[in-house]
Amino acid sequence: MPHRIYVDGEWVPAGGGAAIPVVNPATEEVFEEVPRGDAKDVARAVEAAAAAPPAWSARPAAERAALCAAVAEALRERTDELTEMIVDELGMPLRLTRAIQVGAPVRTFASMPDITAGLAFEERLGDSVVYRDPIGVVGAITPWNYPLHQIAAKVAPALTAGCTVVLKPSEVTPLNAFVLADVMHEAGFPPGVFNLVPGTGPEAGEALAAHPLVDMISFTGSTRAGRRVAELAAAGVKRTALELGGKSPNVLLDDLGDAAFEDAVRKGVGACYLNSGQTCSALTRLLVPRERLARAETIAAEEALTYTVGDPRDPATRLGPLVSAVQRERVRDHLRAAAEDGATILTGGPEAPDGLERGYYVRPTVLSGVTPESRIAQEEIFGPVLVVLPYDGEDDAVRIANGTAYGLAAGVRSADPGRARRVARRLRAGQIRVNDGAHNGLAPFGGFKQSGYGREYGRFGLEEFLTTTSVQL
Repeated sequence: MPHRIYVDGEWVPAGGGAAIPVVNPATEEVFEEVPRGDAKDVARAVEAAAAAPPAWSARPAAERAALCAAVAEALRERTDELTEMIVDELGMPLRLTRAIQVGAPVRTFASMPDITAGLAFEERLGDSVVYRDPIGVVGAITPWNYPLHQIAAKVAPALTAGCTVVLKPSEVTPLNAFVLADVMHEAGFPPGVFNLVPGTGPEAGEALAAHPLVDMISFTGSTRAGRRVAELAAAGVKRTALELGGKSPNVLLDDLGDAAFEDAVRKGVGACYLNSGQTCSALTRLLVPRERLARAETIAAEEALTYTVGDPRDPATRLGPLVSAVQRERVRDHLRAAAEDGATILTGGPEAPDGLERGYYVRPTVLSGVTPESRIAQEEIFGPVLVVLPYDGEDDAVRIANGTAYGLAAGVRSADPGRARRVARRLRAGQIRVNDGAHNGLAPFGGFKQSGYGREYGRFGLEEFLTTTSVQL
């Protein structure tokens, strides 16, 4: 299957014949390849998707949701296979891969029946009936850092809404998408409803965003790439949903006791380092009262040293490699630039971890001694790099927290939950964690400012793929 594309219910050869190597980031070795889909392959898939909507959208939403639930069960049965595959593609430690990279998309597909049951597709409004209709053909362009999870966050609600989909997965971590296509084929989705074309962003991605038969693009990736997607989509006046980058703050308020403060700093390191820091919503800026800066620096540096870097299949490993050589060099360049700008490297740095010269590994790093306006405190790094910033009073903390081009996520910790919520309401971010608030896969996720627009997950994610028709009676 990885040597073909999935179009109109069949595995068919890609037109161009070129291939994209898939590299294991822990070993730097090519272990598989996938077709390099081009504009002609995308056009074939889009035309198949454009022919399928009438019959697909005419099915009851409950039937479409039931098929998604069947996908969840089939993915669950293939958990071991998917876990091993994503470890090889991405490098996330095996235990976390099983729970997050496989468990989360299973839950997303499984949630579709309950979400659909709570959503009104038809509403009487005075002398009018308002219908909520599928937007049409959806082009889904997904990232490499949570590959199957981000695919599920787009594909499951789009299909349940009655749309058809052409998926362009990341060329860096594409193999899991082929398992999903196989599962969807076996589940009985009609031809053309779901299509898979791997390829690069400049080739397959841009062709998908620009195709006139695509009604909507749902994109997750960098802000730079998101701008390009929006530009191409705008030429066809098509809807876009963009989930982009972040530089998210984690605000520790001044009422925390010593033990609670230490606990918050240690958890703050973890909130930055998940998936080796390759998380768009990672809390990468730790904001602490100025009088407690030195203590925060000490605790954070100590905690960072507990994040053992190494083989993702070793149970002792807490941080695997970064996904690619390009990503590793990008992170190292940021660290070198920060040092040149006067940042204090409390632990870590741009050098390869000891004994790990092979593989795309970087040291877990904690930085301090920079201003909120510095490059290292403003730009998304996408690696295990935490920046500690002091503030002077609550208003200053809010100013610093909101003082970047991004607004995807944030965190607030306080001894007073009510105060924490009040501060949270002052932050310009799409999803805010208060104290130990857990991630909720049914709550909306998305950003402000250059973190994008549109929302994913739960009812809100499904509604992104619906439009309204008003019939006057």
